[in-house]
Amino acid sequence: MPPCTARTKKSIALATAASLCLGVGLAGALPAAAAELGDEPYRPGIHFTPEKNWMNDPNGMVYYKGVYHLFFQHNPQGNVWGNMSWGHATSKDLVHWEQQPLAIAGDAEEDIFSGSVVVDTHNTSGLGTAKNPPLIAIYTSAYKEGAEYAGLQAQSLAYSLDDGQTWTKYKNNPVLNRNSANFRDPKVFWYSGDDGGGYWVMTAVEAADHKAVLYKSKNLKDWTKLSEFGPANATGGIWECPDLFPLAVDGDPENVKWVMVINMNPGGVSGGSAGQYFVGDFDGTTFTSETTKPAPTMPEGKLLAGFNDGTYNGWTVTNDPASGEGGPFGAKPAGGTIPGQQKVTGYQGAGLVNSFLGFDQPTGTMLSDPFTVEQDYLNFLVGGGKHPRVSDKRDNKAPAGELLFDGFEVPEGSDLSDYGWTGTGSLVPENLPFAGGGNMAIGSHIINTYEVGAGGDDQMGTASSPEFAITKKRIGMLIGGGHRRNDPSQKLEVQLLVNGAVVESLAGDNAGAMNWKSFDTEAYNGQNARIRVVDQATGGWGHLTLDHIVQTDEEVVPRSDETTVNLVVDHQTVRTITGSNSESLDFASWNVKEFAGKQAQIEIVDNNREGWGHILADEFTQSDTAAQSSLESYDWLDYGRDYYASVSFANMPQDQRIMLGWMNNWDYANDIPTSPWRSAMSLPRKVELTQTAQGPRLTQAPVEQVGKLGGKPQYMEHNKSISEGTRTLPQAASGSIARVDLVLDPGTAKTSGITVHGDATSSTVIGYDAESKKAYVDRRNSGNTGFHPGFASVEQMPVKLNSNGEVVLRVYLDRSSVEVFAQDGQRTLTDQVFPNQGADRLGVFAHGGTAKLKSLKVTELEPSMFTSATR
Repeated sequence: MPPCTARTKKSIALATAASLCLGVGLAGALPAAAAELGDEPYRPGIHFTPEKNWMNDPNGMVYYKGVYHLFFQHNPQGNVWGNMSWGHATSKDLVHWEQQPLAIAGDAEEDIFSGSVVVDTHNTSGLGTAKNPPLIAIYTSAYKEGAEYAGLQAQSLAYSLDDGQTWTKYKNNPVLNRNSANFRDPKVFWYSGDDGGGYWVMTAVEAADHKAVLYKSKNLKDWTKLSEFGPANATGGIWECPDLFPLAVDGDPENVKWVMVINMNPGGVSGGSAGQYFVGDFDGTTFTSETTKPAPTMPEGKLLAGFNDGTYNGWTVTNDPASGEGGPFGAKPAGGTIPGQQKVTGYQGAGLVNSFLGFDQPTGTMLSDPFTVEQDYLNFLVGGGKHPRVSDKRDNKAPAGELLFDGFEVPEGSDLSDYGWTGTGSLVPENLPFAGGGNMAIGSHIINTYEVGAGGDDQMGTASSPEFAITKKRIGMLIGGGHRRNDPSQKLEVQLLVNGAVVESLAGDNAGAMNWKSFDTEAYNGQNARIRVVDQATGGWGHLTLDHIVQTDEEVVPRSDETTVNLVVDHQTVRTITGSNSESLDFASWNVKEFAGKQAQIEIVDNNREGWGHILADEFTQSDTAAQSSLESYDWLDYGRDYYASVSFANMPQDQRIMLGWMNNWDYANDIPTSPWRSAMSLPRKVELTQTAQGPRLTQAPVEQVGKLGGKPQYMEHNKSISEGTRTLPQAASGSIARVDLVLDPGTAKTSGITVHGDATSSTVIGYDAESKKAYVDRRNSGNTGFHPGFASVEQMPVKLNSNGEVVLRVYLDRSSVEVFAQDGQRTLTDQVFPNQGADRLGVFAHGGTAKLKSLKVTELEPSMFTSATR
């Protein structure tokens, strides 16, 4: 499955291609990689990870002859997405995994995208024998340029006659071709009909159309269409990795429902990647959902702006003067989708604010007339890009000070060798500067390590400035391009050398637009220094851009490349929100009680020129009732950021349903700070259907084999008050790989809970918010969060107190993750975290009152990966 976002079909292809250039991420420097496999920083102890290189979706999970087979999307050649093939691992207990040789390799004609494996017990395919039935892999062929089906995605077969160890591609692939560029991720199962017969059923997706498509076959090679399902519920991103299976409600074989799982990216409930599910019936032809939600409505109130009369009605609109189309907002509201844009949905009435005019390049603002805050909530609809507000600075002006090296604006015919620069490799000064400008450059000349030598990301070298005296508190600069801080084998940075020693360094953010960053030089005042550009990086984003280096005594403030809706009171921004990288608008609500009677204005900002550099907004309404996000009304497999592409094992005994997900998010997947591998799988989960007041819903719990990794609790507390503040638990409660069982009475506290993976300066917070009635994970201060601007976050899930007024949480900790199961698995929340080295302390906290810790148990779990049992 590719890491793309859904817009037009053309931009889907561009986004997929762009994903190959993501490079590795932006993180604080890691300790040197451990020599011992399994002991590297952040390497999970109880979650599957490949020994090295990239991994994403679980594929082809099947139980056969006492062995669990996990296939997975894998790049055998590198640590970022690309060269898609099927990796393979096996286990006898779902917790001790042994990696096997590569199963199905991509080649010059096709990438091997996601799919499933079935046991062809009766040899319906004819690819085995009655005595030795084959395992059949049904996967998506993503055909490359030059192939017969170039640009298409179609379904193909491979078969194994040695219990999954080696695979042969079927000679007549593909077996199902819809002439589509986005038809993928087949999940196949055997359906037994009422007449005693049966057939194979395939559920795949037309990703950009938000449709699951169902086919039938008697032999796995010839397929006939059955039906389609969707669009339904969340459609803010492309649909991927479907699954369809029956489950008995509360274990009652006379009450069986069917579950349709649809994974989606972006547009998940917590942002980016996520999985939703539907409960209903399947009659052998059609899946009928009983849990599709109607379109939500705006609570009654006073409409401030609906943009439905063809005008902006008094708003001050500032469009980009360089936009030939009058973008980004134009002279009047948009009527819906703008040409070149994926279909915009979720707006109300005849018009909306849509800053896609001129595509993502133009920037601008809109400001409402002042209004008086008269009701408790300001409700509205928002969509578009997810670029938060980071500062008050929206221009690109340099801080006042001394410009070094003339901003690289050398006369025609000159180069940096004329100005005392030296260099090596492709960065010899005769190749510098680049005279073609750059994204957010000042002037026409910059250092761009892509535009040197033969050109491209594989150009390498160093460039050193002449010496200069440090005279001010900071050295600010515009810097862009790639970041390699999480890869010790590559270096890509701008260094400050004082007296010959490197004292500070900076890098880009894997973005084309340069932004302001700075060195703190106050401690080096009066000393001699140099600037050195180091590019020892290859592959996507293997370059840096640099411009306008300034010595200054001012703060160097980053430009806010935001796509936001803001509330301004007394000339201060007091509320702000972004879209979620989705063209589907959703309800948002601000509690504005504290501003009652004051004058306020609504500001809509598009200050971003890159991908998803636009904002959507509609129907600003004052109300006494908060609008509810439609996303929160849907049924989600998990409310965290890091549980995606989840599908179930085939051929399980006793009709068990065990699911596994990719523990990552396409928002930052290529950037997480792990090496030599990237990505982990979630813990395997047993899923069941439980009757609730809303109807049958999934409950989830790690399989019982995970519990067997633990012994007796190492630490317990019972019936203790938690007063205001945070109390660090004794050392006996510490642990990086552990299960934490918590029963909490929120009492009078506004928020209360536990902290994990903690040290003196950081921790991951797992708590309960009594006002919102939500449990949450706050990883904003969880350790290493700087490798991607979208990683630091708070995720929430709705949790009702049980009949005793309690929150019951079971939390699984690993070295780089937390998985939270609330109220006996009615809700789950999975997040990656990357704690500081040695951060393993636990604590309890309460804020805004007193809570009661009714029970706390901490149980250490024995590592199951990269032990003697798995080598």
